Amino acid sequence: MSELQRIEAGSRMSEAVIHAGKVYTAGIVADAMVGKSVLEQTTEVLQQIDAILAKAGSDKTRIIKANIWLTDIKNFAQMNQAWDVWVVSGKTPARATVEAKLAAAGYDVEIMIEAAI
Repeated sequence: MSELQRIEAGSRMSEAVIHAGKVYTAGIVADAMVGKSVLEQTTEVLQQIDAILAKAGSDKTRIIKANIWLTDIKNFAQMNQAWDVWVVSGKTPARATVEAKLAAAGYDVEIMIEAAI
């Protein structure tokens, strides 16, 4: 049986879990940029993902899959503006983006990823 390693484990959830050579993040939302533009929120979320991946011994070039939720799909271009600056050309993951209500007002983008270690 493979061991699980948890990153920033809390009483309700962990920011990420490592298992069988992969890191799985929780849905990451902007903390400092809550209520700001989707561009600003996405930029912060991607910085958080970089930090989590570094703790796991991985990086954004190893992301296998990304799920992205937007409260308004009309903000797709703003999210992509931040994403396109951040992602490494030729090392892009499979990705889905959908419109959904998020957990609290002011959060307009949430991203969850799976990456190889």
